[in-house]
Amino acid sequence: MQALQLFAGPTALRRIQRDGLKAEHFRMIVGASGGPKWFVLYGLDRYLFGDFLRDLPQPLTTLGSSAGAWRLACLGLHDPVAAIDRLAYHYSRQRYSDKPVMQEISREARKLVDIVLGADGAEQIVGNSKVNVHIVADRARGLLASDRKSLLMGGLGLSAAANVISRRSLRLGFERVIFHSGELARGFNELSDMPTRCVSLRHDNVREALLASGSIPLIMEGVRNVPGAPRGIYRDGGITDYHFDMPFLAGDDLVLYPHFHARLVPGWFDKALRWRQVNPANYHNVLMLVPTPEFVRALPYGKIPDRKDFETMDYDTRFAYWQRALAESERLAEEFAALVESGRGLERIRPFADMHRNLNNLHDRD
Repeated sequence: MQALQLFAGPTALRRIQRDGLKAEHFRMIVGASGGPKWFVLYGLDRYLFGDFLRDLPQPLTTLGSSAGAWRLACLGLHDPVAAIDRLAYHYSRQRYSDKPVMQEISREARKLVDIVLGADGAEQIVGNSKVNVHIVADRARGLLASDRKSLLMGGLGLSAAANVISRRSLRLGFERVIFHSGELARGFNELSDMPTRCVSLRHDNVREALLASGSIPLIMEGVRNVPGAPRGIYRDGGITDYHFDMPFLAGDDLVLYPHFHARLVPGWFDKALRWRQVNPANYHNVLMLVPTPEFVRALPYGKIPDRKDFETMDYDTRFAYWQRALAESERLAEEFAALVESGRGLERIRPFADMHRNLNNLHDRD
């Protein structure tokens, strides 16, 4: 049973077929929102961070929202494998009261960010000349800028309803903010799908930017007045960019995108909209690494971890299940490493268009 499947846009597929699967061809790595879903990518992250993407001849850009931003921020640290280990260890062991309020969850999230970054992680990210970290958060507008449950729920309901008609309606409630270290990725300051602002990361705003990127409305408090950014309430970047639907890089440079299943959802409100898909043109130079359906079915409960596990499982059950998922994720790393090191099996890479087939058989719980 294979654990890993690979999909590539036409530019990426042509280049890999011509030149092989080489790390130096990649200039960007992308990480999606999805909370603990990323546990099935943990082993793959360890291999990518510690071997495949180490010592690249050119700077690497990371782009992430929410949990994806937290994962990829580890690449900006001096020891990215140790950092992703800290994130997996402490995230998988989070424990809350029976009915946690937003303040409790936000407090635990801040602790987790502090553990991952350590004493000087913000300075390491800002000063890293080899990795340019990009973190997506959303500055809220109108009702969405309130943490009062009634107002926030009203704002979210209006946004969800308007989003059914057009994804561009998100501009009424949110402004995308891309926090970045080093050089801003080309084209990000020209995005026109919704208002977008680019803000430099500094030693005093890395923690706040990461926390904002993962601050899920109604679950966590919004982050107020991130230093160096426009004043306001900042929320989860997955609202506008759950799995991303934007041009990543121009030209033939490749983008690496480890993802937890073979479905791409542009924004958070699109999860229930089966017809809302990403523009394939934005993925022309992307190589996606995705667990196979067989791998997922072999996990406990036949699914990957998700945030609902906090509600449906007691701590001991959830802990055992999540540790199993983390351990099994090593199989994805082993298969990808074999492809890289042997150069054999690249015929397994399928066209990106194949990801959009049989979507009715897929179900995204979170």
